[in-house]
Amino acid sequence: MMALRICIFRVVLLTGLHLVTSTVSDSFKECSQFFYMHTAPSGIQGKDLKRICQRYGDKLRYATLYDSSHRLALYSAYTFKKSDGQKRMDTPWMYEPQLASADEGGNMKVLPSTGDIDQLLEESQAVLADYVDAVEFERGPLNPDQHQADNQDKAATYTLTNVVPQISEFLEGPWATYWDTVRRRLNNFCRGTAYVVTGVTLSGMSIRRGKEDRMAIPKHLWSAYCCPRFDRNAPYEVRYMFPTYAAYALNEKVGHSVTELTLKALETFLKIQTDVNQSFSIFFKDCLTENTHNIGK
Repeated sequence: MMALRICIFRVVLLTGLHLVTSTVSDSFKECSQFFYMHTAPSGIQGKDLKRICQRYGDKLRYATLYDSSHRLALYSAYTFKKSDGQKRMDTPWMYEPQLASADEGGNMKVLPSTGDIDQLLEESQAVLADYVDAVEFERGPLNPDQHQADNQDKAATYTLTNVVPQISEFLEGPWATYWDTVRRRLNNFCRGTAYVVTGVTLSGMSIRRGKEDRMAIPKHLWSAYCCPRFDRNAPYEVRYMFPTYAAYALNEKVGHSVTELTLKALETFLKIQTDVNQSFSIFFKDCLTENTHNIGK
């Protein structure tokens, strides 16, 4: 019996099986708490999609669907935390080690200096060098630190698997204004957990480094929130935006105003603009309100 146990242990070591659940996999099972009703958006298509449970400081922080073929996050999903909107300063940029090697641990890691970057890391995801000559673009977060309250949660947003190339004027102008509008709205009128999913559509263009296409450039940024329990006494101009509302905008220098619209209207728009099938859905059953039905049933 002892010999059999030793043999099994050796097989485990040789096959690389882990006692700790991987944070990059074919499902979001480990971090389903960041999705409304533990259900991730459905109907999104792609040939090399990675589901990342973003872990920082040995704690799960949010979830990201990453397109390795384009080295681009397609969306990040997180729970909104009431905050004052302040950014965390001087946080080093990080990367997802398990995209480069399944043998790596689950925590995101600080990026090494440019000269020390491993080839497997560069092949698996975007790195800081990809943004150096892309002077029109900045690293725009999908889960912004302004929507988090805890310093550790804020720090966890500074990974290149959570950012996409955004035109500087757009990121610092209309999109920043929209982020702050949503922050204030959820701060003031959401009475329970708010689930947010923010993503992109593809433009067909890429940022190049040398002769290589390094990462896709988003055509649109889009976002939707779901707050099942909200203030029923909110003013009408806000109340109709609950339990769910959404927005999208062009990632361009001009004509980049943010359009707010219903969840269903956003889903209809995205079915035309990006690679999703007709069953595409962002929130389970379109985000059911808890204000008008018996939660205990």
